[in-house]
Amino acid sequence: MLFYKVVRNTVKFLLHLIYRIEISGKENIPLEGKSIVCSNHFSLMDPVIIGTCLRRKINYMAKEELFSNKIFASALNKLGVFPVKRGGADVSAIKSALKILRSGELLGIFPEGTRSKNGEMLEAKAGLAMIAIKSESPVIPVAIIANYKIFSKVKVIIGEPIDFSSYYGQKVSTEEYQLLSQNVLNHIKNLIHEENTSVEKL
Repeated sequence: MLFYKVVRNTVKFLLHLIYRIEISGKENIPLEGKSIVCSNHFSLMDPVIIGTCLRRKINYMAKEELFSNKIFASALNKLGVFPVKRGGADVSAIKSALKILRSGELLGIFPEGTRSKNGEMLEAKAGLAMIAIKSESPVIPVAIIANYKIFSKVKVIIGEPIDFSSYYGQKVSTEEYQLLSQNVLNHIKNLIHEENTSVEKL
């Protein structure tokens, strides 16, 4: 945990030299207990920004190719990052995610499953809702509004938790999981829309 805190605080200091970071809704992140933190994903900087915005450690999945170097893989593991195979259901990664949540920690997931490269949100994957329901964890939507140009504003909006408790212990189809995951992504879209609308009115 010491390694995580040192890296987090160092990166946070550097980011605040480069960007004008504004955060709202911090009170929606519980001080303890399991939760899944979800955000839109347009840049490789997104998980870094979220990680420095939260007071608690957040664990993320990352493509397994990043773990090819043993030294880098060790550093990633200490930072709470674990590998996932892309292109299909990775049972090992799912088990790791469930273990993290059942230990009362925070898990970061991008509903789209990957980074959008065209500036438009992709369709949500079923995995988010499946992990949330099987682990009985609340889902916290987070909107990131940024272009990451030097000295530009980076706005992070943390929404209220989404409760899937009515689905706990129920048989849920893949289609239903996908729709529930899309609902989370729609919450994120609404957070972005509300922020942009409020800015336009100023």
